[in-house]
Amino acid sequence: MQELFFVLEFTIGLLAIIKGADWLTDGAASIAHHFGIPTIVVGLTIVAVGSSAPEFVVSVVSAFKGNADMALGNVVGSNIFNILGIVGITAMVAPIVIDRRNMKYDVPFVVLSSLFVAITAFDRLLSPSDGNVMPYPDSISRSDGLLMLCTFAVFMSYTLSIAQSNKQKKANSEASSDKVRPLWKDIMWVIIGLVLLVAGGDGLVEGASGIARWIGVSESVIALTIVSAGTSAPELAASVMAARKGDTAMALGNVVGSVVFNVFFVLGTSAVIFPLGIGGVTTTDIMVLLASSVILWILTAFGQKTLIITRNEGAILVIMAIAYYTYLVI
Repeated sequence: MQELFFVLEFTIGLLAIIKGADWLTDGAASIAHHFGIPTIVVGLTIVAVGSSAPEFVVSVVSAFKGNADMALGNVVGSNIFNILGIVGITAMVAPIVIDRRNMKYDVPFVVLSSLFVAITAFDRLLSPSDGNVMPYPDSISRSDGLLMLCTFAVFMSYTLSIAQSNKQKKANSEASSDKVRPLWKDIMWVIIGLVLLVAGGDGLVEGASGIARWIGVSESVIALTIVSAGTSAPELAASVMAARKGDTAMALGNVVGSVVFNVFFVLGTSAVIFPLGIGGVTTTDIMVLLASSVILWILTAFGQKTLIITRNEGAILVIMAIAYYTYLVI
């Protein structure tokens, strides 16, 4: 009977996430048109931060409870799922068209965020022991967390400066103003969408974790798979909905913003609350995160002004994600 409740909780959470993502994407894209802000910027800020709220809740609550495995595993697993799973699935739905000028500095932040995780997680290996007592043999300390939060502030100020410089761009927002909803309605859709995303993400994670424990899966595997995929479901839903509506720029911006937000804000905040021991998250997991970030950078950094992540490239990313999850379970 309890298993049935978990399945029901998972299903309702998933439906809430899909509907919330639809309303959030609609409202955010419309707000971008109101203010002449490129949708890529909206994806990097409002949508990314909003859809990353489940990761924030799970990791911060885990940090408060001293459950470092869940806090770190959730972020590492979510970012791997974001880069390989979400970008891959989105490209399979509709090839992702990228203006390289928009992505020139954003995707390198993704690589930088993965490097931060690798270096801060294993910095003990890079320096001789000084006899200081750490809460764990390898850990992300409070000072590491503060450094992450400072880097997040730099990223956000850079993104907002792009928004500012593009603010004038759409001053000729032409005649068809009957097709444009009032601003207050767009803000209302964004708020309702965010509420559904967070509530749905919570229900989905609870249900998925319950199912996993019932099946008998270990805690670190739950964090890296079920929990991270569950907390990333809002990003998946938001990106796929945006791609189906032809707004692949917002889809990619959402992934980039979420990955950066997860490391520099979610992990940074969690580490400031309680230094995070590496625990069940292995070097392999962090190397997979780093490799997937570099692959995304390669796909978006070279070529003409306009680049396309094709359906075939998307399929390769999804196969890589499946291979990683198969390795974890086995």
